Formats: sequence, structure tokens, C-alpha cells
Amino acid sequence: MDCGVITSKTVLLLLSLAFWAAAAGLSYVGAYVVNTYKNYDNFLQDKYALLPAAIIICIAVVMFIIGLIGCCSTFRESRVGLGLFFAIIMVIFVAEVSAFVLGFVYRERVKNDVQSTMHSVFEQYDGKNPESSVVNYLQEQLHCCGVKNYSDWTTTQWYNSTSNNSVPLSCCRQEMVKNCTGSLDQPQELNTQGCAELLESGLQSVISYAMLVILGFAIVKFFGMMSVCVLTCKREDSGYQPLYSGMFS
Repeated sequence: MDCGVITSKTVLLLLSLAFWAAAAGLSYVGAYVVNTYKNYDNFLQDKYALLPAAIIICIAVVMFIIGLIGCCSTFRESRVGLGLFFAIIMVIFVAEVSAFVLGFVYRERVKNDVQSTMHSVFEQYDGKNPESSVVNYLQEQLHCCGVKNYSDWTTTQWYNSTSNNSVPLSCCRQEMVKNCTGSLDQPQELNTQGCAELLESGLQSVISYAMLVILGFAIVKFFGMMSVCVLTCKREDSGYQPLYSGMFS
């Protein structure tokens, strides 16, 4: 058998196996992105920022079936099966390229999106409403306080209404949370870094990670399409019998 055919078959078999592994990996990445945005959706106006993650999850749903088609088609060297496999790979490749481009676009928009909404959410803080729970969760998880720094709280309605010269307890440093009162007279007990910068960095890192995974799989799909072309052309030109045809006949 031609060396190119053996190589192509090996690539396609490995690609088919990779589809099953990729289903789990892509599901994890998509769910992680969705969960991250869900935790901070109050700070994001553009809900289409979840579109790359939605595309990833949709792709993962059909991975196992595609892997099965790829294995059977490669072993039997079926023109119909290989053609179907090629078409599926092409569609996924286009979807992944689209997700990569969208991820790049929305990664650049995260900063403006966060900056434009965070001030309004912090302004609605009263310690009881849903926005207050989101703010407290954000400050506790990111170990931050205020939008740009802890002094931002002095301009909020909540701060002016309490008149106790303190910030929410969620601003307290983790190691000092038991004794912390949130008083601005004791800044050493507070997280002084603002939440906007940390949130922007975190969201951009998540998108960048998703984009890197998408790019890697897109490259694999490209080589897979090339292998299908090589296997199909060699089969038509040489007229040889499939090596594994007896196993699946």
C-alpha cells in the first residue's frame, strides 16, 4: 500500500478517536465559559458574547457520532462515507473558524462592556437586592473592592445613606474577615484593588483559552480534510482493495 495512503488512514483514525476525546474537552471549555459569564452577567450588556461558547457546545454534541462515521469510513475506505466525513469536517472547520473570529472580536469588547455597566451595578447596591448579592460575590471571589479602587464606594448612594464611613464587608481581606468592619479608617484590612481590572483580565483570559483550543482543533480538522482527499484520490487512481474491507464486509 502507498505510504501516503497509510499515513492518511492513520491520520483519519487518530482524528476519529480525537473526536470522542474532543467532545469531552469542548464540553468542558464551553460550560466553563458559560458559567463564567453567568456569574458576571450583570456586568455584561452584550449577551452575544456567549455565542462562541454556544457554538463550542453544539459542536461537542455531535462529536461521538462523527468519530464513529470517521472510523467506519476509514476502515472500509468508502467513498460515500469519506465524502460524508469530509463534509462534516468542513462544516465544523468553518464553525470553529467563525467561533475563533467571534472570540477575538468579543475579547476586545469585554473591557468597554465591563466599564460601561459596573458603575451602574455598584450604584444600585443597598445590601439586600439581587445586585448587592452579585457585587458581594464579585468582591469576595476576586478579592477586590470598588470599580477602580475601594474609594469608589464613597460616591455611592449606599455609602451616603449609611454614613458610617465604611464599605461592604465583602471588601475585607480574606485573612482579616473575622475582625474586619469595613471601616475606611482601617484600609489595611481591605482589598484595595478595583474589580474592573481583575474582571476584565479574567474574562479575557477565559476567551483567550477558548480561542486557543478552537484554533488547535481547527488545525487538526484541516489536516483531516487533506487526508480524506489523499485517500480518496489514491483509491481512485490505483484501484487497490481496502486493507480492512474484510473486517467490515
